Amino acid sequence: MTLADVIPSLRSSLPPRQLDRGLWPLTTTLGRGGLAIGGVPLTLIEEEYGTPAYILDEADVRERCAAYAAAFGPAQVYYAAKALMCRGLLRWVAEAGLGLAVYSQGQWNLARTLGIAPDRIIAHGQVETGGDGRVVVESLADVQRLTRTRRPRRQQVILRVLPAQLGFGRAPWAAQERFGAPVASGELAELVAAITDEPLLDLVGLDVYLGSQLAQFGGYEHAVAQLVATAAELGRAHGVRIEELNIGGGFAVAHTEHDPTLPVDPFAARMRRRLALECDRRAIAKPRLSVTPGRAIVARAGVALYRVTAVRHEDGHQIVAVDGGLSDNPRPALYGARYTAVLTGRASQAPLCPTTVVGRHDEPGDLLVRDEPLPGDLRPGDLLAVPGCGAYHFPLASNYDLVGRPPLLAVHDGQAHELVRRETLDDVLARDAA
Repeated sequence: MTLADVIPSLRSSLPPRQLDRGLWPLTTTLGRGGLAIGGVPLTLIEEEYGTPAYILDEADVRERCAAYAAAFGPAQVYYAAKALMCRGLLRWVAEAGLGLAVYSQGQWNLARTLGIAPDRIIAHGQVETGGDGRVVVESLADVQRLTRTRRPRRQQVILRVLPAQLGFGRAPWAAQERFGAPVASGELAELVAAITDEPLLDLVGLDVYLGSQLAQFGGYEHAVAQLVATAAELGRAHGVRIEELNIGGGFAVAHTEHDPTLPVDPFAARMRRRLALECDRRAIAKPRLSVTPGRAIVARAGVALYRVTAVRHEDGHQIVAVDGGLSDNPRPALYGARYTAVLTGRASQAPLCPTTVVGRHDEPGDLLVRDEPLPGDLRPGDLLAVPGCGAYHFPLASNYDLVGRPPLLAVHDGQAHELVRRETLDDVLARDAA
């Protein structure tokens, strides 16, 4: 018996009570059988596909794509493929009319094999486009690499700039930690001259990256002002007409109920107003304003599903081990990211207890959930669902300890299917040449 065979008989046990849409996928419901996403109970996901597993709500991804397309215009939205990339997801993104930002040759090649037009792709890093699409340059070395590459046509380039401090409570990034042209230095003029002196390069846009998980509008407004000022100066000093300003992504999403989010519609309206104001002040034609959301498109749509393997109680605290961890979600170890979790598959009347969920890898940083309230009677075999796992989990997953990476499963209208299958030990060992 397959998952598709048994779902119809279980739908009646899933009342349409919606959970927090800011934290859980759009189609999440909670019934007597526990959580369901896309009409598919997570218990049935575990029965057919096992754990750990990544579950992606197709309706949620499509809704977020539509929201950004409506707010900025689909031609001005480029999905950041680094957040999550596979063929099925890219088809949803392309069907919404969004463009794509890629960060490797593999991502460029995959996008092209799916028929995504090169003029809808922005390439970051050392990606050979053959003159198609647009390429972001961050240094003189990038310009020199492009000039050494033979191409059949002129290459459009976008210059990454590093704006001055933008008024955040603390700097979201340090200039010494990344490349780009500081707006308040001679390096910008040097880079622009190198681009404009090359007959096969066209400088068409400016780009900025402010950081991640940003919920305030102010830093972006200051960035727009600095980009417009830079565009005006480039026009005056170099005769360059900047056609596009990309203010990046980094828009905050919720991983716990305490996290702020960035609302797309008022954000887009504020950015358009600031752009118009600054262009009027500088007396320049208004460039296109574009954005590059990644996490904001897919994070909420994803849930990670784990099985409890062991439980320990100590001084009023519950410590729970699961069958995943550092190899399928390194973000807590890398960035101190915090998540919450929910028991699913059985009801519990036990009082809530501060709970830390640890992984299988016997490492100090192998923590998935820290000090979150969960039923105090958790036991081996229970299922835990962790929301907010659609971005940077699948792409950052590793084979640490020779553990295969989990499957990525799409759910929609009561059906589940593999976007990417579970990795087997044979897959992991296939590259071992000894």
